[in-house]
Amino acid sequence: MGLSLDLEHFTAAEVLSWAISTYANRFGIATSFQKEGVAIIDLACRAAGPGGCRVFTLDTGRLPEETHRMMEAVRERYGISVETVSPEREEIEPMVAAHGPNLFYQSPALRETCCEIRKVRPLARKLREFQAWATGLRRDQSETRAGVRKVEEIDGRIRLSPLVDWTAEQVEEYTRQNRLPVHPLYQRGYASIGCAPCTRAVAPGEGQRAGRWWWEDRTAKECGIHFAAGGAVKRDA
Repeated sequence: MGLSLDLEHFTAAEVLSWAISTYANRFGIATSFQKEGVAIIDLACRAAGPGGCRVFTLDTGRLPEETHRMMEAVRERYGISVETVSPEREEIEPMVAAHGPNLFYQSPALRETCCEIRKVRPLARKLREFQAWATGLRRDQSETRAGVRKVEEIDGRIRLSPLVDWTAEQVEEYTRQNRLPVHPLYQRGYASIGCAPCTRAVAPGEGQRAGRWWWEDRTAKECGIHFAAGGAVKRDA
């Protein structure tokens, strides 16, 4: 595919406008309805005009109810259809039969297996519909994200991270100024929100990703969607 432009100096709004005009219906926004994702949806809908643009989310089967409420809030606010992507039943059932529903607590390898089946594989299937997609990654969220570029080609598709150079304070300010819907779990001390069993509130002084898989004694807290989670992910459930 190849990128003929260096978009690193573009603003978030300019990056999204470029993607919408370049890829139209083959561009989509992946979101878990955290503040970054909602800000990207807001910016994209302003650029796209009536009808907005395609938005999709991974419904892993273990999401908190508050996330489902956020789906509805976004649908109502922007008048868009949120496309949901679910894991394959044929992969979930043998995994749970072999290791139990909460296998992720048993070992990092089994946690990565659960993420692989509930998130990584469904995302890979969904991305076949797109030439470009946007995420809410920011460089200051963790060390693993420090080198992410605003626009980059990965596996033959263009991944956009429009807010990659924003700070948490900038996200908060944009959210307040535009009165965006806010995930209810933020009010309970959450700084990063994923599946219900794998996410907790963070204590004062903890990093933004500290509430993800908090029982694992390692600093790289990734599910494998954006980066390999601590090495090779187990492929067989």
